[in-house]
Amino acid sequence: MREAAAAEEFEVVDSTLMKRVFYVFAALALLSVAISLGGKWLGRSIAMAGYTDDTTVRQVVMGNNVISVPANFIRFDQARRDRNASRLDLYLRYPEMDGYSTAARDDFNHATTRKIIFLSFEPRMMSRDMSGRFAPIYSALIVKPGTPGPGGTTLYGFAEKSGYLNEVLAVADRPGKDPFVARCLSGPSAEESLAPCERDIQVGDDLSLTYRFPRELLGNWQVLDAAIATKVAGILKTGR
Repeated sequence: MREAAAAEEFEVVDSTLMKRVFYVFAALALLSVAISLGGKWLGRSIAMAGYTDDTTVRQVVMGNNVISVPANFIRFDQARRDRNASRLDLYLRYPEMDGYSTAARDDFNHATTRKIIFLSFEPRMMSRDMSGRFAPIYSALIVKPGTPGPGGTTLYGFAEKSGYLNEVLAVADRPGKDPFVARCLSGPSAEESLAPCERDIQVGDDLSLTYRFPRELLGNWQVLDAAIATKVAGILKTGR
């Protein structure tokens, strides 16, 4: 009788132990799968370094304007969705004028020459764009005469009390239009910046577009300015 009871007790304990071992191994298997999947996701996230190759078109509404742009053009992850916005930041590869992709990884990581352009759309705060501000504002703040710059531009330093420290103004005549005008960082600040030159233009319905670009592109400002205008015309619609 004692032997039978002992055997029965052993079977119960053995069965309970086996169940616990089974549950432990099952849990470990699930954990292994989770780690594997999570590792793959995290590895891709790290490799993308904040970029995305998603080309899903997002609709961003700003006032009476709709900007339809692929997600891989949008700089910040939280902005890659359909939404109303007061600002939209994009980046493009020049001269391809495309967004991030695996093939373009080195360009976006600046492993090659500087060729990324940064664009920011915002509601218009001033009645004139940078070109329109040259005659009434900038011309009184620069030191004349200027010096010849790339692409037929003239580079002007700013007066000491102008508030534009370590910057120069690049100006080029455009027949029948206000001049092309861009502000560029100078000295060490320019060397450290990926896009030390900037220009703003008026687009859409009461929007301002500021685009920043490498100084190396200043010599080809006509083509650059036209490429920006063409790209904006393709992604920006007004009159909802």
